[in-house]
Amino acid sequence: MDEFIKLLDKNLEYVNHQIIDNTFYTNVISNRKQVICPFCGTPSTKVHSRYVKQFQDLPIQGNKVILKLTNRKMFCVNDACSHKTFAENFDFLMPKAKKTKRLENEILNLSLNLSSINAAKYLSEKVAKVSKSTICNLLKKKK
Repeated sequence: MDEFIKLLDKNLEYVNHQIIDNTFYTNVISNRKQVICPFCGTPSTKVHSRYVKQFQDLPIQGNKVILKLTNRKMFCVNDACSHKTFAENFDFLMPKAKKTKRLENEILNLSLNLSSINAAKYLSEKVAKVSKSTICNLLKKKK
């Protein structure tokens, strides 16, 4: 399972998982020593707080995957920075996203060959929880 997590980001660490109703719920944490402030570029090691960020990823062995990432909110140590705190970001996930980029790409690829209604039905049964409006929003965002 750790290799699967490392495919997303080499700084993620597998904690544990459980399978409930054909869904893998996988807990992961970041092992970065310092995080770069996205607003000023200053590295920080001061943790403000932690929270769990939950999102969907590609299925494993026919099971849906929901990752629960214990994300850190950090203090910016640069007094001149416009923000005092910031959240740790990851390349595989857009801010506030509920699906990984690779899952979004899979949804878009499938929706090119099917109607959004049929794609939503197929994806919800086999891949991840997806609605017709989610597909339409992803298509609009891609343009």
